[in-house]
Formats: sequence, structure tokens, C-alpha cells
Amino acid sequence: VQLQACGGGLVQARDSLRLSCAASERTFSRFGMGWFRQAPGKEREFVAAINWIGGSPAYAESVKGRFTISRDSAKMTVYLQMNSLNPEDTAVYYCAADRAGRVTSRPGDYQYWGQGTQVTVSS
Repeated sequence: VQLQACGGGLVQARDSLRLSCAASERTFSRFGMGWFRQAPGKEREFVAAINWIGGSPAYAESVKGRFTISRDSAKMTVYLQMNSLNPEDTAVYYCAADRAGRVTSRPGDYQYWGQGTQVTVSS
């Protein structure tokens, strides 16, 4: 499965962005999906995840209430709606897929990764 993330960009604090991650195969509908991010000089961190049927979303505490993960299996796409962005959200954002269909925050549980999309938030 190939994952293609897009939607990043340069925005100002308190702006919104929506990231998209498109999968190459219809088996996507059975995968759990997650978003991670990596800021310069920092380790990759969990952002959000959703299970294979689009339920049980989970979020990192730092984004809870601001970010929303969703999926459209017909379009083979998962989204990350990001509102009230702040400079601490600046990072490369990666989508990932888990064959087991789980909601998980552990990078090691994901078998497939997208190439990343840069999000930069200016103050």
C-alpha cells in the first residue's frame, strides 16, 4: 500500500489546515490509520488515529479539541482537520496504515508510511 499525504503549507497562528492522505489500494478500508509528526531535532510523535471502520478516534493531548481525524473509505482517504494552529504544531506530518485495523499510538504498529507533508505555523 502506498500512502500519499498532502495539504501542508505555511499558515499563521490560529489558522486551519486540512491534511489528506490517499491510499493506493482498496485494502485501505480494513486498515487503521494514524497521523504522526516530527519537528526538527525531535522524535516522531503521535498525533491522531482512527480504526478501520472510522470509529474510536484517539488524539495526543497536545492536539485534543483542535484536531479531528476522519476517513472516507470510498475515496481511500484519511483526513486531519487542524484548527487553532500554533507554532508548536510546526512539523512534517506523516500518515500511516496498520493492517490490523487498530487505533494505536505506537509507530511500530504501523506497516505503511506516507512521505510526509510540511506544516509551518508562524506566530
